Amino acid sequence: MNFKTEPATIAAFLEDTSNLKNGWTPGVFFPETPEEVAALLRDAVADGRRYTIAGNGTGTTGARIPFGDHVIAMQKLDRIGEPEPTGDGRALLRVEGGALLQDVQSKASESGWFYPPDPTEKTCFIGSTISNNSTGSRSLKYGPTRNHVQALKIALPQGDLLDIERGERFADADGRFTLDLPLAGRVTFRLPDYAMPTTSKHNAGYWSTPGMDLIDLFIGSEGTLGVIVEATLLLRPAPERVIACLAWFRSEEELLTFVTEARAGSGGVSPRALELFDRRALEFLRQRYSEIPTETAGAIYFEEETTPDAEDACLEAWLDLMERCGSPVEKSWAALDSEGLQKLRDFRHQLPMLVNEWLSRQSESKVSTDMALPDERFADLFRLYRDACESESFTYIIFGHIGNAHLHLNILPRNHEEFLRAKTLYRQFVSEVLAMGGTLSAEHGIGKLKSEYLVQMYGREGITEMVRVKKALDPYLVLNIGNVIPVEYYQE
Repeated sequence: MNFKTEPATIAAFLEDTSNLKNGWTPGVFFPETPEEVAALLRDAVADGRRYTIAGNGTGTTGARIPFGDHVIAMQKLDRIGEPEPTGDGRALLRVEGGALLQDVQSKASESGWFYPPDPTEKTCFIGSTISNNSTGSRSLKYGPTRNHVQALKIALPQGDLLDIERGERFADADGRFTLDLPLAGRVTFRLPDYAMPTTSKHNAGYWSTPGMDLIDLFIGSEGTLGVIVEATLLLRPAPERVIACLAWFRSEEELLTFVTEARAGSGGVSPRALELFDRRALEFLRQRYSEIPTETAGAIYFEEETTPDAEDACLEAWLDLMERCGSPVEKSWAALDSEGLQKLRDFRHQLPMLVNEWLSRQSESKVSTDMALPDERFADLFRLYRDACESESFTYIIFGHIGNAHLHLNILPRNHEEFLRAKTLYRQFVSEVLAMGGTLSAEHGIGKLKSEYLVQMYGREGITEMVRVKKALDPYLVLNIGNVIPVEYYQE
């Protein structure tokens, strides 16, 4: 196992896409096997070390940035097995935690299989997507990463390697788990009592539901309870056909009506993705795509899986729905093959790149949201963001997963005064979204940047209950301290 202390190597682990500054570490370990990860944790107390687990730098919450702790880099744990059919129309794929999502998806595709989770950034580590219960555009149909994980191998904070198979270990009637481990001995803990939001996308704090499967506690725990060194993923048969389209709308109300109808399956449509681009987002994209219609209030990108025999009827159903909702069908951008589908996805991925280019010419960072409401309240979230930003005269864009009532708002401050007002507005959004039954984080997680807001979501007692779970598995506090749980709560 390599250990690097050179400043050039270390520098690469002191940043992600969060813009969090001033991280530092004595050095970075590069384990090559699950056993080496476990050995580092086993000896952590004796060696006087704490560890931060490093994903591939695509996160937005500063989770991988150390503040004095050593780093465990996961990229050498990148092995990917072969799909193994299960006999029920699915397959299993065993992968190590440092495998890239795009490589996992390619391996599945080579054999005619399909791994549904699709976070926008395809160079993330698969272990990180599990630690964050990641989602993406296809979550409308397939749900979060949690739904596609059959088994995990986890390096626990005291050095045990724990294998968990879905369906084997459940919380008892009191919400307790008991584990008998070779190194840590008997570990008993009770799940937090807080209520989970009723959103379809959620990654804020530890998962806690009556009678839940143990595997679901580690999924979404952001590496604070253990390191995901290996996972067994559930694959589905690859769809025979996928149609996709960008539909333009002359008014926001027509756009929102279209989403309502599409989510309800009006006319027989069955979307696997419904993505919004508001008018301001399209103005950014027009820098690269001059053919975007000028008189448009926004656009919806949608996808549906179909078959060769049903493809024409599927497309006709969508065109009928677009016409009923006022979309100028003749101006829509449709994709009926893999090349066209990739072009439309590239269109969507250009947006954050263009925003970053704009920000590079400014002196302030963007203020962005990752909140979600219960699915049926998607229009409420859109109007909340739009009306508040218009009232403040901010430069902003709204885009993202409107089918799951999960929209990304990016406020783009032009000066420091606007930045401060945007941060104040963000705190207001947290209060209003939580009051409407929403979640603080739908997919990006909490990390270091949003832990203070997690207290607002679950209250002091809820955070204290999370600490009890954390300390049961990590009594010496060696793993990912500062992520998810505010540090001061460990002193209580």
